[in-house]
Amino acid sequence: MRIEKLTIDAIALLKNLIETPSFSSEEQNTALLIESWFQEYKIAYQRTHNNVWAVNKYFDESKPTFLLNSHHDTVQPNKAYTKDPFKAIVENGKLYGLGSNDAGGCLVSLLATFTYFYHHKNLKYNLVVVASAEEESSGKNGLNSMLSIIPEVAVAIVGEPTLMQLAIAEKGLVVFDAKVSGTPSHAAHLNDDNAIYNTIDVLQWFESFQFKKTSKSLGDVKMTVTQMNAGKQHNAIPAEVELVIDVRVNDLYSNQKIAEILEKESPCTTITPRSLRLNSSCIPVEHELVKAGIALGRKTYGSPTLSDQSVLDCPSLKLGPGDSTRSHTADEFIYLQEIEQGIELYIKILEQIL
Repeated sequence: MRIEKLTIDAIALLKNLIETPSFSSEEQNTALLIESWFQEYKIAYQRTHNNVWAVNKYFDESKPTFLLNSHHDTVQPNKAYTKDPFKAIVENGKLYGLGSNDAGGCLVSLLATFTYFYHHKNLKYNLVVVASAEEESSGKNGLNSMLSIIPEVAVAIVGEPTLMQLAIAEKGLVVFDAKVSGTPSHAAHLNDDNAIYNTIDVLQWFESFQFKKTSKSLGDVKMTVTQMNAGKQHNAIPAEVELVIDVRVNDLYSNQKIAEILEKESPCTTITPRSLRLNSSCIPVEHELVKAGIALGRKTYGSPTLSDQSVLDCPSLKLGPGDSTRSHTADEFIYLQEIEQGIELYIKILEQIL
């Protein structure tokens, strides 16, 4: 399979994906485009909800399975766009459009890579590729729903924009709902137990509290109060203030442990995690996949952003063309050269271990 043709076709697919809205749980039309890729290359595939997946032609149940995964859903475009987010525009080597960088460039590069290896015989690993849905919303019908359907995965590459550097660890996420209580009353009367004023000390606690363990690759656990809600009318002091706290968890803590610490230590009246399933991820530097990337001049680092790695129990590496700092920004773009280099590098890495 010629890499040049795969690259041309991958970029063409990305342009079509950009021009087809695919918000989380609404990816049915981009799923059809991905099906067309497999049909064009005569690759047997399956579709589960809006997840489209395939295994290599010479799949052998006696071998471990290597997962290639990226997502085809997007966030909503923000209001600062100056270009049409649903039009694939190429200017000065940049391909603009919603989802171009996060994570369309990664997705089409991994599809091209899978296609390159599809007909190879006597591979050390089986290959399974999953173009997944609902990544941006951590939805119930995303990659997490596929793990009981696809072959058991031994190791994975999750395609997210990393400038093709090796994200060997990724922070987990726990979102907490908390309440700070007080005494409700009429605003005209003296009240020394105002829930809103009580929140001042609570906010200061969250700002200054530090978890003890610092990770070499992911640094400290990061905790941020992101939402507040209280009161319904100007002349009534509310009984409570509602807070939302976003906690990014390093690889030295489980999400369960973070919840236990906050439930014990925080000065909130109540604090409850929404979910504990989005744990941190890591892969040993000594793993052959990481060593293959390092041998090609790639550097390792820890990623602060969440991806579908969080639902995998196997060693996984986050790796892909594009730059994470462009994700969810106005006038999102990816360099065409990044896709070309991404496909080439994916193939070179896998050639060392397959």
